[in-house]
Amino acid sequence: MADAATDAMAAVSLSDDLEPATSRTSIRSILANGAARAGERVVVGGWVKTGREQGKGSFAFLELNDGSCVANLQVLVDAAVHPLARLTTTGTSVLVEGELKKPPEGTKQCVELRVDRVLEVGEVDSAAYPLPKTKLTLENLRDVVHLRSRTNTIGAVARIRHQLAYATHRFFDENGFLYVHTPIITTSDCEGAGEMFQVTTLFSHAEKVEKELKENPAPSESDIEAASIAVKEKGDVVAQLKVAKASKHEITAAVAQLKVAKEYVSKLDERSKLKPGIPRRDDGTVAYENDFFKRQAFLTVSGQLQVETYACALSSVYTFGPTFRAENSHTSRHLAEFWMVEPEIAFANLQDDMNCAERYVQYLCKWLLEHCREDMEFMAKNYDKTAIERLTLVSSTPFERISYTKAVELLKNVTGKKFEKKVEWGIDLASEHERYVYQNLIFYLPLTSALCLEF
Repeated sequence: MADAATDAMAAVSLSDDLEPATSRTSIRSILANGAARAGERVVVGGWVKTGREQGKGSFAFLELNDGSCVANLQVLVDAAVHPLARLTTTGTSVLVEGELKKPPEGTKQCVELRVDRVLEVGEVDSAAYPLPKTKLTLENLRDVVHLRSRTNTIGAVARIRHQLAYATHRFFDENGFLYVHTPIITTSDCEGAGEMFQVTTLFSHAEKVEKELKENPAPSESDIEAASIAVKEKGDVVAQLKVAKASKHEITAAVAQLKVAKEYVSKLDERSKLKPGIPRRDDGTVAYENDFFKRQAFLTVSGQLQVETYACALSSVYTFGPTFRAENSHTSRHLAEFWMVEPEIAFANLQDDMNCAERYVQYLCKWLLEHCREDMEFMAKNYDKTAIERLTLVSSTPFERISYTKAVELLKNVTGKKFEKKVEWGIDLASEHERYVYQNLIFYLPLTSALCLEF
């Protein structure tokens, strides 16, 4: 009987009481094949971009987007399948099942979905939903950060960034580089690479101490003295009990009371040392030994120093991660937070570095043209008309190269333009100098032996 019961329990799947997985098909894969998929049954999930009732409320068309591509899938739902008013509001989340059909001749869609089951609906309040059917400016999207990724622009940017990051790892892996993770919190300023954000627990600790002292003030000297007297008295009691050869139970109880009294004095003494504000040393400097890391720590401005040590052991390495700069600048060339690619190559010279840089940039350009064409065409149409042309040109044209000395010589001979910063050998070329070289001398200008590409 026991064996039969065991066998019966073993036959029961542990997942029998769980909801089955959803076999959802992405809109990107549907639209990629178009009419060829007509007749297939699929489950599609997404958010309604636009919805409209037709046929006097007998059916509705939904433009559905799931973020897999910039294009929408047209979905047709009959009123008999689901109340249409609950589906047509912009922003509504739906999971539907149905059959892919080839739409009537003359329509722009290559395929549409005829829904026969509505599996899930996440309704929105049309009066409160902040994303309208019309286009929003990027500035306005700052006020709806939690929803801005539903817009075509931010969705396209997310997909482009994903492809660039993926292609970055592909490129370096294919060229024999190892990916190294470098610290995000560091005590190094990386050769003064930029102003740094400090990481500390001192402020939160100071706030806690201030709140604690406000609710429960620190003990006075008289409080500590009284508690110390109590410890002495209880110690005398223990001594007297031992001299009188009292029972073990009596002595143990007296010792326990003495211990409690000593702990109370210790806590009072500890609390008496609590001071409001940031802890400081006698000379007035901040006592970082009280901080989490026992010293100053910062968000990294670069993983270069750490990755250089790996290059001296593993030859070709790179790091790709978040970096932070605290410069008080509001220009488009400065960001407080960004992701940076930093390769380091051992046994290499400047030409090797430039070759790597050129191959990497061309690899990314080709990758976007081959794997992110739709999103790049969207960007070209709405923001940068020549984006596709530049990608094509850069990906197929060898880079020109020029030495720093030659660049300075050419810039010093420029007569048709006056630079704000004087050009002379030994200075760091400013943005205006680099821009002039790029636009007028048509050269690729590597100014250092370190490759550092930010996006």
